[in-house]
Amino acid sequence: MNTKTHALKRIEMYTDGACKGNPGVGGWGTLLRHTAQGTVHEKELFGGEGHTTNNRMELLAVIEGLKSVKTRCQIEVYTDSVYVQKGVTEWLVNWKARGWKTADKKPVKNDDLWRELDSMLGAHELSWHWVKGHAGHVDNERADELANRGVEKMRAQS
Repeated sequence: MNTKTHALKRIEMYTDGACKGNPGVGGWGTLLRHTAQGTVHEKELFGGEGHTTNNRMELLAVIEGLKSVKTRCQIEVYTDSVYVQKGVTEWLVNWKARGWKTADKKPVKNDDLWRELDSMLGAHELSWHWVKGHAGHVDNERADELANRGVEKMRAQS
């Protein structure tokens, strides 16, 4: 019997959402990166919706990024959204305990996406990091460019 532990692949995931008008036409973008045998591999994802909000796009960027990872991995998630970062690391447990209500007993906004994200959290080992948006962080800027490509894609379809 082999008792050697197999290390999980480590992935960096940079996510961003964009909305032109809030609500308005929105886009999300995700950059995934991992290194295998000394070679860096990257995957860019983006999409959007015709009538949405910035917070929904921020959440979709994370959800779509996680959906694209098919095997259990260690994922470092980088977001410029305090809403997403604090939502996952601080607020989610209490929202669930209160039946998807906020501390002031109002329904959680975007609970459909929060529930979907919550259902995905156990599939990977996740670490959550907030980065300042539009501050020159190269990978956050790439995620922002992808989110804006999602907006343009939606505009072209309408």
